[in-house]
Amino acid sequence: MTHSRDREAMAYVHRLRALTVELNLLGSEFATRNGLHSTDLQALICLLDAVRSGTPPTPGWLGSQLGISSASTTALVDRLEATGLLARTRDTEDRRRVLVTVTPRAEELGWSFFGPLIGRVVDVIDTFSPGEQQTISTFLARMQDAASDARDLHRS
Repeated sequence: MTHSRDREAMAYVHRLRALTVELNLLGSEFATRNGLHSTDLQALICLLDAVRSGTPPTPGWLGSQLGISSASTTALVDRLEATGLLARTRDTEDRRRVLVTVTPRAEELGWSFFGPLIGRVVDVIDTFSPGEQQTISTFLARMQDAASDARDLHRS
């Protein structure tokens, strides 16, 4: 890589970092306003993503996604259930398995706070051509993979 190419690449790194900081600050504001821990918000996001991907959201799965112990997962699930943001249910396909799901109250709370951002993001995406949107999607997927790989390296 040439020096100018290094600077160009680092500009993307800095933009991604700035976006991450903004999103983290927004998430922290949501958590603070609603008496949640940052891990609580991460758990709710993981559970919403599980529904979209068709993944059965068990407590064990949630703990592995968050990188927390079984005891910490139980405390988190208990805390979110007590606030009415999460519900435990029996899996209809395997009654021995417990699923944890986000409640409609949690979804409404999230939309009331994050809805304006989501609307702006959709508006921005609409300004790009279908080909550009595909490039953005590919870029974001690869950046997510890179971040996941880096996290895996630190766990080893």
